[in-house]
Amino acid sequence: MALNTKKKHEKHGLFSVTDSQKTLHKNLEFTATEQYKLLRTNLSFALPENEGCNIIGVTSSMRGEGKSTTAINLSYVLAESGKKVLLVDGDLRIPTVAKKMLIESPYGLTDLLRREAPLNLESLKSPYHDKWYIMPSGMLPPNPSELLGSKRMGDALRELSAHFDYIIIDLPPVNLVSDALAVSKYITGMIVVIRQEYTEKKELATCFRQLRLSNVNVLGCVMNETTSDRGYYSRYKYKRYYRYYKHYSTYETPEKK
Repeated sequence: MALNTKKKHEKHGLFSVTDSQKTLHKNLEFTATEQYKLLRTNLSFALPENEGCNIIGVTSSMRGEGKSTTAINLSYVLAESGKKVLLVDGDLRIPTVAKKMLIESPYGLTDLLRREAPLNLESLKSPYHDKWYIMPSGMLPPNPSELLGSKRMGDALRELSAHFDYIIIDLPPVNLVSDALAVSKYITGMIVVIRQEYTEKKELATCFRQLRLSNVNVLGCVMNETTSDRGYYSRYKYKRYYRYYKHYSTYETPEKK
């Protein structure tokens, strides 16, 4: 049974159905489509050959830089090239993949990690392409960082790797929480998304310093939403960043049982 998708054009939390229009080839402008194809090509040169399944994390320094959209579109173009691809929503604090793709499936990553339900690949199959699979976050845990860095996560990725050519994991911003760094020991490499006229230089420098200190293999960067409208993004940036930072900060010191 394939993933169920929402049919109504309604707003879901911080996102609306229009967010899904930034994903998938049929909704993208020609230039954007070609850039994702170029990203796919460049990625093939950055990854080792004949190493089995490549597990790639997609992150950013701040919230709102387009990492989730990048993860969705990258996984889609990889599937279009004939590769069997799994997109995993590894943001266990503010997951967005299911909302962007209008998915209603309750099964997700945390269910697999808790072993509350057996792995059922057919339930993850996307209706958009027969080689594209999507795993939502599942129920949000009180300890996301510990869960992503746990042995259970490593075991789950090894199990999933036997079925796929690529696993793309959407991860929280590096500067806000340690989740992306925690799971980095289980991935092939990391892609960092940067949004022009939005990402602050000091935030980006801090992001790369933390990635370097954690010995993360950075495969490259993606420049997102290039624009010259400096005034618009300077107003937008502070409001969005502050709002999301408040959400993330509530998870930094979870209660210990």
